[in-house]
Amino acid sequence: MKRKEFLQNVSWGGVLAALGVGNYLKAASSSPTNTKTNVKQLGFNHIETMETKTATTVLHKADTRGKANHGWLNSHHSFSFANYYNPERMNFGVLRVLNDDVVSAGMGFGTHPHNNMEIISIPLKGDLEHKDSMGTAAVIKQGDIQVMSAGTGILHSEYNANKDREVKFLQIWVMPNENGVAPRYDQITLDLEDRKNKLQQVLSPNAEDAGVWIHQNAWFNMTSLEEGKSLSYALNDVANNGVYAFVIEGNVTINGQRLEKRDGFGLWDIENLEISADSDTELLLMEVPMNIE
Repeated sequence: MKRKEFLQNVSWGGVLAALGVGNYLKAASSSPTNTKTNVKQLGFNHIETMETKTATTVLHKADTRGKANHGWLNSHHSFSFANYYNPERMNFGVLRVLNDDVVSAGMGFGTHPHNNMEIISIPLKGDLEHKDSMGTAAVIKQGDIQVMSAGTGILHSEYNANKDREVKFLQIWVMPNENGVAPRYDQITLDLEDRKNKLQQVLSPNAEDAGVWIHQNAWFNMTSLEEGKSLSYALNDVANNGVYAFVIEGNVTINGQRLEKRDGFGLWDIENLEISADSDTELLLMEVPMNIE
């Protein structure tokens, strides 16, 4: 697909249809109100969930993700996005999009719109140049976290800032708990040493807390865990939230489930996670509400 055609898929008129959101909302409106049951139905993609007395989980192996190679963009989609549509993999609670993107040197996403979505970008390698209709012009790199509240509507572009090497980044969309907010942009630079063998909070609902903040009752943490090291994560909102773990690098065991590079593992109806590194590991934990309001 040519870049122009790809960007047409995310036009104002086509973005919901392209992402399958319209189908999701239609299904949600006619389904039971027990959202935890709905999340199970949308989650497993032909891999059985593991149920115990204390937790329900969903496993998304790396090679089951949607794939899109446009030449200049090579992307893997953990959830339905653009031309990849799987009705059983629409979201994990309010976590709507998790794209693992590689953009060729000097290439990128031309100006395109968003509204009523919290968009988080986490660079893994290289430099990503951002411009938007609020007048923001910025470059983000590894160690930075970028957040954009699209709110009432925003236009932006994202390009590989380098002409000689690719850029890799995670693009994450979270449904907000309030629509129609004023658009805003923020980015911060984190100390990578602060995540070595411990959890580093990179996102929360609170502007005064560590990391960036979004319009949602969500917390993101990252860790660089050395082989043989272990740690625990206690949920901030046990009653309402689940956690989606994404393995950026390495091999790790979470609550008894062994995971490999780029695997995704969602857990809900739990109070904490027990994490053990089977090799040097880079891990992202995304705690999000399971109810979609």
